[in-house]
Amino acid sequence: MKKNIAIIAGGDSSEIVVSLKSAEGIYSFIDKEKYFLYIVIVKRGEWYVILPEEGHAAIDKNDFSFAEKGGKKQFDFAYITIHGTPGENGLLQGYFEMIGIPYSTCNVLASALTFNKFACNNYLRNFGVRVADSIHLFKGDDINDDEIISRLGFPVFVKPNDGGSSFGVTKVTEKSQLLPAIKKAFTEGKEVIIERFIAGTEVTCGCYKVKGKEVVFPLTEVVTENEFFDFDAKYNGQSDEITPARISAELTEKIQQGTSRIYDILGAKGIIRVDYIIPAEGEPVLLEINTTPGMTAASFIPQQIRAAGMDIKQVMTDIIENELN
Repeated sequence: MKKNIAIIAGGDSSEIVVSLKSAEGIYSFIDKEKYFLYIVIVKRGEWYVILPEEGHAAIDKNDFSFAEKGGKKQFDFAYITIHGTPGENGLLQGYFEMIGIPYSTCNVLASALTFNKFACNNYLRNFGVRVADSIHLFKGDDINDDEIISRLGFPVFVKPNDGGSSFGVTKVTEKSQLLPAIKKAFTEGKEVIIERFIAGTEVTCGCYKVKGKEVVFPLTEVVTENEFFDFDAKYNGQSDEITPARISAELTEKIQQGTSRIYDILGAKGIIRVDYIIPAEGEPVLLEINTTPGMTAASFIPQQIRAAGMDIKQVMTDIIENELN
């Protein structure tokens, strides 16, 4: 019998626009011969499923069901593609754990940890993973810009500690820009991370592991003429994304092995994507980890799947069946 799959999009952050695009991508990737697919929108105070014919129906939060054609319909699996809260930070994962519905992403702990950039980077530092030096701020903290400059120098990146898609991110090159950048980052969240800038080649690597199979994808190199890999570079075509990356086979293998190791350290599940910067001299440095990476046709993971010569429909089936069986 075909299973009912909920592709969950939306969220309560600025990243909702990206989430909706990812949901469309995942809908196109999953095997419709095997599964009945529904896109479910989850926003604060508003949970509903888009019906196949027209209109939508409210989700019953008691068991994540809905009414269709006079009957009650249950979901067998949740494919979470919310970027930001509540789908990337463990909240939705905890809900599905409590009601017993299998889902696509990392568990509560790994999701919450990776969503907090400062906590995640410093946790992984204990395992020998190289990360940039950074300072963590909470809303309401006294800000000593001279101390920040003395510790990190310039340039620095100022960004929300618990957000993504480059919303609220500023590259700061002088003291006068620092406080406005911090204020901007706080519009996207309650915590801010200020991170030392590292010049180099930016690459990203996807990975997933299921019963009997471990896959680490080819690397993608990111090249942009923008000040950094901002929203326009990511989503409005202002970058070149080269897969496989133009780096040595030795360095590629090192980053792939590092990505696989990070996956295991975190106890990750589903597809993750790990971003790095490679300095002109020295070892790769971790930038951040995405546990609900973008999944439009043009996103990094679909690019890497194609470069690996794999069928994205089969990858989606791997993720779903690993949790159902």
